[in-house]
Amino acid sequence: MTETDGAGRDKAARNGGASDPSARSLRGLDAINLLMADVRGGLGPYLAVFLKGAEHWDPGAIGIAMAASSVATALCQVPAGMLVDGVRAKRFLIAGSGLTVAAGCLLIALFPRFAPVIAAQAGLGIAEAIIPPAIAALSLGLVGQRLLDARISRNETFNHGGNFLAAILAGALGTYLGYAWIFYLVCAFAVASAIAVTFINPAEIDHERARGGEADASGGKPLPLRDVLRRRDLLIFLASVVLFHFGNAAMLPMAGQLLAKTHPGQDTLALSACIIAAQLVMVGVAWAVGQASARGIGRKAIFLVALAVLPVRGVLFSLTTSPYAVVGIQLLDGVAAGIFGVVSVLIASDLMRGTGRFNLAQGLTALAVGIGAGLSNATAGYVVQWFGYPSGFLYLAAIAAGAFAFFALLMRETRGAAIAPERASGAVHSARA
Repeated sequence: MTETDGAGRDKAARNGGASDPSARSLRGLDAINLLMADVRGGLGPYLAVFLKGAEHWDPGAIGIAMAASSVATALCQVPAGMLVDGVRAKRFLIAGSGLTVAAGCLLIALFPRFAPVIAAQAGLGIAEAIIPPAIAALSLGLVGQRLLDARISRNETFNHGGNFLAAILAGALGTYLGYAWIFYLVCAFAVASAIAVTFINPAEIDHERARGGEADASGGKPLPLRDVLRRRDLLIFLASVVLFHFGNAAMLPMAGQLLAKTHPGQDTLALSACIIAAQLVMVGVAWAVGQASARGIGRKAIFLVALAVLPVRGVLFSLTTSPYAVVGIQLLDGVAAGIFGVVSVLIASDLMRGTGRFNLAQGLTALAVGIGAGLSNATAGYVVQWFGYPSGFLYLAAIAAGAFAFFALLMRETRGAAIAPERASGAVHSARA
């Protein structure tokens, strides 16, 4: 071993297993999070406003279109997580996903009919399955486990800052140039994010650490999938994620549809104001979660705060059609989403430490997000169609209240827990049997 190699290993030991990355690579990671902000989540509520306000789709069809992306994401999450765990070309995965999103946006803007929209949404869903675990893997591979809390908090701060910028631009473009320009904007962000990937030096990525492996625990071999899926804490966490997004995902798209119906001409601007307000809150919340984690506050307590605000938001949405009130209520989403973006990655990292399955856990988490979002959009759309918007918001609020109770009663604290010894979970289960 050379002297240079020894110095690199010393740095790795101080940094939780990864050598110190260059400033250029870290700036590249910042840029990816900033530019991917409006790309990784697809078109979101803007698609609902576009289909309702410009194309005059009915709420049920809009719900199906919104759900198409979520279903495609759900189907691809586990394969995507395993793919990110298994390959070294993580930068290529991010760049390719960004270009896929760009193509999907152009397809929807140019051919806003049912079949092309569903096909484009499916492509966006596949890209969305790959982007989050790939970014998380790059982060862990570059900075190591010890610095992961701060890095994920920084990622989310840039992510929400990017959403803030994109919302301002989307509001202006949609209002003054037309709905289609929102899709062109997301397309431009997607292409720019693919270019930003080239700033990261691939030689600085520790691929064993990037998948959550530890030499003393895994011996270089990841935990078998069947043993991952037997972990009680992981299953409870994933169920909580499903319920979180079941009670949350359709709220903003429904609010956008309601504004398009009651305040035509102001819908895009009001929706952008909602997103801008929420993203400003998310920037602060993502930073605050990082600070709280550094001070030793547990993951469970932080996530319960996010779960607690969702029922309140749903009830408040059911009581008003005022654009100003909707913008104010949307601040609560900034709290919930800002917390979830950081804590969900940290809990997954806690649960998978030493297993070599960190990105699989990211894929499973995103699968849970997709299932919850798909159920939320598909079912709430028909509740609104049959019973009206207030009933739709109350329906989601009730599900969110159930999510809070479920997580509070069944999930344990994962921060600092001894997870790695559970690698022998097959033996443990056999002994218990």
